Amino acid sequence: MIKIVAIFVAITIAIGSTSILAASSSSGRDNIENIDYVILLCDDVASMKKFYTEVMGFEVHQVLPNWIDLTVGDSLLTLRSRGRAYDGPKNPKISASVQLAFRVPVPAVDQCYEEIQAYDVEIIDPPDDKFWGHRTLLFRDPEGNIIEIFADI
Repeated sequence: MIKIVAIFVAITIAIGSTSILAASSSSGRDNIENIDYVILLCDDVASMKKFYTEVMGFEVHQVLPNWIDLTVGDSLLTLRSRGRAYDGPKNPKISASVQLAFRVPVPAVDQCYEEIQAYDVEIIDPPDDKFWGHRTLLFRDPEGNIIEIFADI
Protein backbone atom coordinates (compact mmCIF):
# COMPACT_ATOMS: atom_id res chain seq x y z
CA MET A 1 0.00 0.00 0.00
CA ILE A 2 2.83 2.42 0.87
CA LYS A 3 4.56 1.76 -2.49
CA ILE A 4 1.35 2.47 -4.41
CA VAL A 5 0.88 5.78 -2.58
CA ALA A 6 4.51 6.70 -3.20
CA ILE A 7 4.18 5.93 -6.93
CA PHE A 8 0.94 7.98 -7.10
CA VAL A 9 2.61 10.92 -5.38
CA ALA A 10 5.63 10.71 -7.69
CA ILE A 11 3.40 10.60 -10.80
CA THR A 12 1.31 13.49 -9.50
CA ILE A 13 4.43 15.57 -8.86
CA ALA A 14 5.87 14.70 -12.28
CA ILE A 15 2.63 15.60 -14.06
CA GLY A 16 2.25 18.84 -12.16
CA SER A 17 5.96 19.65 -11.99
CA THR A 18 5.82 22.53 -14.43
CA SER A 19 3.14 24.31 -12.42
CA ILE A 20 4.97 23.60 -9.16
CA LEU A 21 8.20 25.01 -10.59
CA ALA A 22 6.43 28.02 -12.05
CA ALA A 23 4.73 28.76 -8.74
CA SER A 24 7.96 28.44 -6.78
CA SER A 25 9.86 30.83 -9.08
CA SER A 26 7.56 33.75 -8.24
CA SER A 27 6.76 35.38 -4.94
CA GLY A 28 3.68 34.30 -3.05
CA ARG A 29 2.81 37.99 -2.90
CA ASP A 30 2.61 38.05 -6.71
CA ASN A 31 -0.54 35.95 -6.38
CA ILE A 32 -2.46 38.56 -4.38
CA GLU A 33 -5.05 39.96 -6.77
CA ASN A 34 -7.82 41.46 -4.65
CA ILE A 35 -9.19 41.95 -1.17
CA ASP A 36 -11.60 39.16 -0.35
CA TYR A 37 -12.89 40.63 2.91
CA VAL A 38 -12.17 43.38 5.40
CA ILE A 39 -12.84 42.84 9.09
CA LEU A 40 -14.03 45.72 11.24
CA LEU A 41 -13.37 45.06 14.91
CA CYS A 42 -16.51 46.17 16.73
CA ASP A 43 -17.48 47.00 20.27
CA ASP A 44 -21.20 46.82 19.40
CA VAL A 45 -21.79 44.43 16.49
CA ALA A 46 -25.59 44.94 16.61
CA SER A 47 -25.39 48.72 16.07
CA MET A 48 -22.78 48.27 13.35
CA LYS A 49 -24.94 45.66 11.61
CA LYS A 50 -27.91 48.06 11.72
CA PHE A 51 -25.80 50.88 10.26
CA TYR A 52 -24.28 48.85 7.44
CA THR A 53 -27.55 47.12 6.47
CA GLU A 54 -29.97 50.04 6.92
CA VAL A 55 -27.89 53.13 6.17
CA MET A 56 -25.44 51.62 3.69
CA GLY A 57 -27.87 49.04 2.27
CA PHE A 58 -25.47 46.08 2.38
CA GLU A 59 -26.92 42.57 2.32
CA VAL A 60 -26.13 40.04 5.06
CA HIS A 61 -24.16 37.17 3.56
CA GLN A 62 -23.55 35.07 6.67
CA VAL A 63 -24.05 35.31 10.42
CA LEU A 64 -21.89 33.37 12.88
CA PRO A 65 -21.35 33.95 16.60
CA ASN A 66 -19.63 37.36 16.93
CA TRP A 67 -19.15 37.51 13.14
CA ILE A 68 -21.35 39.00 10.41
CA ASP A 69 -20.37 39.02 6.72
CA LEU A 70 -21.95 41.72 4.56
CA THR A 71 -21.82 41.64 0.77
CA VAL A 72 -20.20 44.66 -0.87
CA GLY A 73 -19.85 44.05 -4.60
CA ASP A 74 -17.45 41.12 -5.01
CA SER A 75 -16.05 41.50 -1.49
CA LEU A 76 -17.23 41.01 2.06
CA LEU A 77 -17.23 43.52 4.89
CA THR A 78 -17.06 41.51 8.10
CA LEU A 79 -18.16 42.81 11.47
CA ARG A 80 -16.44 40.98 14.33
CA SER A 81 -16.62 41.51 18.05
CA ARG A 82 -13.44 42.94 19.53
CA GLY A 83 -12.01 40.74 22.26
CA ARG A 84 -9.25 38.53 20.93
CA ALA A 85 -5.87 38.98 22.61
CA TYR A 86 -4.30 40.43 19.46
CA ASP A 87 -7.12 42.95 18.81
CA GLY A 88 -5.48 45.62 20.91
CA PRO A 89 -7.25 48.26 22.98
CA LYS A 90 -10.57 49.80 22.07
CA ASN A 91 -10.26 53.03 20.09
CA PRO A 92 -11.89 56.14 21.49
CA LYS A 93 -14.99 57.31 19.58
CA ILE A 94 -13.14 60.43 18.43
CA SER A 95 -10.50 58.33 16.65
CA ALA A 96 -11.28 56.39 13.49
CA SER A 97 -9.79 52.92 13.14
CA VAL A 98 -10.27 52.81 9.38
CA GLN A 99 -11.57 54.80 6.42
CA LEU A 100 -13.66 52.77 4.00
CA ALA A 101 -14.03 54.26 0.51
CA PHE A 102 -16.83 53.20 -1.84
CA ARG A 103 -16.74 54.25 -5.50
CA VAL A 104 -20.06 55.23 -7.10
CA PRO A 105 -21.14 57.10 -10.25
CA VAL A 106 -20.97 60.92 -9.94
CA PRO A 107 -24.72 61.55 -9.34
CA ALA A 108 -24.82 58.88 -6.62
CA VAL A 109 -22.56 60.91 -4.29
CA ASP A 110 -25.26 63.55 -3.85
CA GLN A 111 -28.02 60.93 -3.81
CA CYS A 112 -26.25 59.11 -0.96
CA TYR A 113 -25.94 62.39 0.92
CA GLU A 114 -29.68 63.03 0.57
CA GLU A 115 -30.54 59.47 1.63
CA ILE A 116 -28.38 59.39 4.76
CA GLN A 117 -29.97 62.63 5.99
CA ALA A 118 -32.85 60.42 7.22
CA TYR A 119 -30.49 58.68 9.67
CA ASP A 120 -28.61 59.90 12.73
CA VAL A 121 -25.25 59.96 10.95
CA GLU A 122 -22.39 62.35 11.67
CA ILE A 123 -21.49 64.09 8.41
CA ILE A 124 -17.80 65.00 8.31
CA ASP A 125 -17.77 66.62 4.88
CA PRO A 126 -20.81 67.05 2.60
CA PRO A 127 -20.37 66.33 -1.13
CA ASP A 128 -17.53 68.40 -2.51
CA ASP A 129 -15.26 68.33 -5.55
CA LYS A 130 -11.67 67.71 -4.47
CA PHE A 131 -8.58 68.91 -6.31
CA TRP A 132 -7.39 65.30 -6.75
CA GLY A 133 -10.33 64.53 -9.03
CA HIS A 134 -12.98 63.07 -6.71
CA ARG A 135 -16.42 64.20 -5.68
CA THR A 136 -16.45 63.03 -2.08
CA LEU A 137 -18.87 62.61 0.84
CA LEU A 138 -17.45 61.73 4.26
CA PHE A 139 -19.37 60.54 7.35
CA ARG A 140 -18.90 58.24 10.36
CA ASP A 141 -20.27 54.85 11.28
CA PRO A 142 -21.48 54.26 14.87
CA GLU A 143 -17.96 53.41 16.09
CA GLY A 144 -16.28 56.44 14.53
CA ASN A 145 -14.84 54.86 11.38
CA ILE A 146 -14.82 57.16 8.36
CA ILE A 147 -17.02 56.23 5.42
CA GLU A 148 -16.18 57.82 2.08
CA ILE A 149 -18.55 57.80 -0.87
CA PHE A 150 -16.69 59.09 -3.90
CA ALA A 151 -16.79 59.37 -7.67
CA ASP A 152 -14.07 60.13 -10.17
CA ILE A 153 -14.70 63.48 -11.83
